[in-house]
Amino acid sequence: MMELDSLPATRDAYDAVAERYAQQFTDSLRDRPLERALLAAFAESVRAGGEGEVADLGCGPGYVTAHLRGLGLDAFGIDASPAMIRLAREANPDLRFEVGSMAALDIEDGVLGGVLSRFSIIHTPPQELPAVVGEFARVLAPGGQLLISCYATDDPAVPAQSFDHTVVTAYRWSPDHLAGLLRDVGVTEVARVLCEPKPTDRRQFQELQLLAARNHCPDQ
Repeated sequence: MMELDSLPATRDAYDAVAERYAQQFTDSLRDRPLERALLAAFAESVRAGGEGEVADLGCGPGYVTAHLRGLGLDAFGIDASPAMIRLAREANPDLRFEVGSMAALDIEDGVLGGVLSRFSIIHTPPQELPAVVGEFARVLAPGGQLLISCYATDDPAVPAQSFDHTVVTAYRWSPDHLAGLLRDVGVTEVARVLCEPKPTDRRQFQELQLLAARNHCPDQ
């Protein structure tokens, strides 16, 4: 495990905007029926695989963690921002939230039934992403489910494209490149959905929803 060089800047930036972020995005799933359906499919796959806890990595103020709990999952949240975790605990006192890094999770090997990474890798520089997906793989049980949401590159041949973000520099990812990184650590793509932006969206980027599963055998 390693700590990300980019983490302090990202953590401090989100600490500074935590209150405003929580107010702005609390209902963000309301107008996203396709994403709600994918989360429901993710939850069903976790339950079919034998349950197990589900980590919402980069959980922010915890509204999606609560949504996962509403889908019947034993979900908990982790975020690098102490301010976000404070807000998540205040809003959802019945759920567990912890401060932590996606590249150095305080979780035992192979114990989770699922991992959700909803736009939490967008601030991870390309050279640090392999360590993060390696942690995703490490904590998942064989057959455990992974759902990653992020912005997709315009050119699939380009592994990553940076863009200005209101909080801190962010990145879009090639779906094939991301699936390849997962393959390298024993996680196999199950399905991907590329969503076109709405004309009213602030960022006119495609969004990627990538569902994958931890291989049952280490050499697969």
